Parts: sequence; C-alpha cells; structure tokens
Amino acid sequence: MLRTLDIIMIGAMAAAATVTYQIKHKTDDKLQDLKRIEAEIRLEHDTIELLEADWALLTQPNRLEKLANAYQAELKLQPTDPNQLARPNELPMPKAQVPQPALAENQKPPIPMDKITTGSVKR
Repeated sequence: MLRTLDIIMIGAMAAAATVTYQIKHKTDDKLQDLKRIEAEIRLEHDTIELLEADWALLTQPNRLEKLANAYQAELKLQPTDPNQLARPNELPMPKAQVPQPALAENQKPPIPMDKITTGSVKR
C-alpha cells in the first residue's frame, strides 16, 4: 500500500524531473543563441578584415597617382606649394571669450580690475 509520504515523494521527483528538463531545454536554447552570436561576430571580423584590405588596395600611392594622371584635365590637381603648409603654432589663435554674468535690470556692471585705483577711500 502506498502511504502519504510515498505519494509526496513521487510528486517531488516528478516536479524535480520537470524542472530539470526545463532548465536543460533553456540551456540548449542559450547555447544555440551563443553559437549564432559567435558566428555573427566571426563574420563581422572577417568583413572588417576584408574592408581593411580593400581600403589598403584603394589607397596605394601608385594607384592614386595613376588615377590623378588619368583625370588631370577634369580635376586640375596641382602639387602642394610648401608655402601653403603651416605649423599649428603659426595659426592665429582666436581670443578667448569669457562669458559675462547676466545682470539684473537695476544692477550696474562690475568695474574691471584695470580701472580700480588703489588709494584711500573717501567717506
């Protein structure tokens, strides 16, 4: 005869088996997702390498020189004159603009430091 404890134990085993199966199924799904994502990453890396190789071929100086010569009439390219080049320290620097605080309608602007005289204060 089955006792109450036996029925509870059978139910617990069935529940544990169900939970174990669900966890295994979810793990398999996640593993498939991981493999798919890794394949996409490999494809992206391969694409990047291919594009970098293509860029290296397209920017070869010999190729660019041939194209420049072929389209000289249309582009009207000229060699750069050394006088056209400037170092960063030779460029004019804009004056730094310090933001001024907003004044209320009845407030006077502050006196600049170069206008302040040092002397005795008259009362």
